[in-house]
Amino acid sequence: MTQTTPLDLTSHYPITPDHLAFFRANGYIKLKQVLAPEVLTHYGAEITRMVRELNTLHLPMEERSTYQKAFLQVMNLFEHSETVRAFVFSARLAQIAADLLEVEGVRLYHDQALYKEAGGGITPWHADQFYWPLETDRTATVWIPLQATPMELGPLAFAAGTQQVDLGRSLGISDESEKYIADQVASGGFTVDEAPFDLGEVSYHMGWTFHRAGANQSDRARAVMTMIYIDADMRVMQPKNANQEADLRDWIPGILPGAIAASARNPLLYTRRVE
Repeated sequence: MTQTTPLDLTSHYPITPDHLAFFRANGYIKLKQVLAPEVLTHYGAEITRMVRELNTLHLPMEERSTYQKAFLQVMNLFEHSETVRAFVFSARLAQIAADLLEVEGVRLYHDQALYKEAGGGITPWHADQFYWPLETDRTATVWIPLQATPMELGPLAFAAGTQQVDLGRSLGISDESEKYIADQVASGGFTVDEAPFDLGEVSYHMGWTFHRAGANQSDRARAVMTMIYIDADMRVMQPKNANQEADLRDWIPGILPGAIAASARNPLLYTRRVE
């Protein structure tokens, strides 16, 4: 396996046939040594600075909803910092997504920082694509911990193979989704991978893969950056709920159902095509 060099965001990361088979079967994969410690330190400092600057959630933990307790969520940091933009536009990370999704190229849907504060609550079971007005399942989120993430920090956990079944696709993140989907995962006998993340390890999961995270039982924040990738040829569908209507307005502005999701906010990050 290739090793990264300091601040390397462009070199090729080899996705093997075994990687691809695992992702096809399970709807997620965890990959080690994708980003060097120096990369995470350099870009993580700026991501953290931007989260502090742009975060608008300041309620005491006891006054927050379950969703608000799960994390501080700040979207599209790339529009506010050239340093974060370089990280979000990483060809290395986008190439991995294209290879795993088996598509010619990928666009950015949006980025988001997810900072689970000390004492922050669980992230309930859910599937991301509930929120997205997108026609196909050729979507993947890279989940990048900016530090090693032991169990006490609340690493992301996946229910393997659930991208293929409906265990609660009509449910947003909530107390209801946590209970209902947990029951479905247990009764269906699905394996749950909740292992810690090493420094430099990242995960990719499909939009319909059910996942959750535990509470942060430590005295420090769990800092995570994510990017959502979509097939470069992805088309917008007619929104099916209010969340998808909002996402169409905010993250694919000006694009109508049936058209390719290629607004100014959805740049092409990687392609194998020769124009």
